[in-house]
Amino acid sequence: MVPELGVRVKKVVRGRVLRGLYRLDLRSPLDPDLVVHGAYWNRGVACNPAAIHAKALELVPRLRHVWVVGSRHVGRVPRGVEYVVAGSRAYWRVMATAKYLVNNSSFPGGFSKRDGQVYLQTHHGTPLKSMGLDQRRYPASARGMDFGKVLAHVRQWDFSLAANPHAAEVWGRVYPAGYEHLHLGQPRNDRYFTATSDDIAAVRASLGIAPGSRVLLYAPTHRDEGVSRFSPPLDLERFVRETGDEYVLLVRAHYFHGASAGITDTHPRIVDVTAHPRVEDLCLASDALITDYSSLLFDYACLDRPIVVHAPDWEAYRATRGTYFDLLSGRPGDTPGAVSTSDDELIGLFRDGGWDTDAGGRLREAFRARFCPYDDGHAAERVVRRLFLDERPPRTTDPGPDPSPGWTG
Repeated sequence: MVPELGVRVKKVVRGRVLRGLYRLDLRSPLDPDLVVHGAYWNRGVACNPAAIHAKALELVPRLRHVWVVGSRHVGRVPRGVEYVVAGSRAYWRVMATAKYLVNNSSFPGGFSKRDGQVYLQTHHGTPLKSMGLDQRRYPASARGMDFGKVLAHVRQWDFSLAANPHAAEVWGRVYPAGYEHLHLGQPRNDRYFTATSDDIAAVRASLGIAPGSRVLLYAPTHRDEGVSRFSPPLDLERFVRETGDEYVLLVRAHYFHGASAGITDTHPRIVDVTAHPRVEDLCLASDALITDYSSLLFDYACLDRPIVVHAPDWEAYRATRGTYFDLLSGRPGDTPGAVSTSDDELIGLFRDGGWDTDAGGRLREAFRARFCPYDDGHAAERVVRRLFLDERPPRTTDPGPDPSPGWTG
């Protein structure tokens, strides 16, 4: 037998055996204290599920928490955190018997949610680009997607976490099912309200940032062209060379590109922070954010620090992916601050101070009011009390109308 064929046969046989054992486990009683978490397609302990886990340890200590992690990402799991490898025997066992399931994306392998299990979909950002069923209009972004499987997954949700009214409106339309929207905020954003000046100083020191530096976090999103290597739409070295010695540029590549931005042996004021475990700490360490279409810009607005949208390919991106509003319009609520569409414009903003103006502050205030209405440092507590203790939130979070001017795809 050809070696490669033998490996494939073994995988098929092993998969069938595990699924058979899983079906047997489905007959076992549910464990009322077991919670299974996942994030970013099994990439480790992160995002809203991690914040919910941490708060649940404090408020509901009887719960046992297990994380689903891909075999390539086991090294990212913090010491003391229990985990199972995706697709393993242990994985199928906990998926069959856990009372609670919490994820910001999806669990692998096509599991079948049982009666009595409770599934919270936290999502991992506010939608700017088209998502879910809306992607059917954009073949480039929907390449390889099985919308039947998407809907089958959505029908298993009991709760969908809403970061803001806009997100709830979009999720309800593009992921139609009978789940309940939880207008409780983003637990991962609690860090922005609870961090102290000492915490921020410690993060900056850990990154080797000299006192007095102005720190810019550059975090572009990925594109849908299938390019695996990080290739930012910005000449990084030219930017730091021409903006002045006071600026340090932290570069955070999207996790789809792996653990590195691939920018070693470059300018000393460019720091690759792609492998840093907490993007929230990178935001806290920075004085401003430069991004394009990343959902990080919605979270960063909580900090009330300057946001610069650098989008040289906006028209192409909007045409191929679709967006829910015009990020570059300059309208209050749509645009979070200064905008550039070329390297020259971006460099000019940091040379002449246009990145941090009163007008930009007013735009940021309107943007924060629209997209961060529930974030106050207590989102994780509200979610924990609602999910695990069946308590209503301690205060009313009226979703109100979505002030969006409408879809502009």
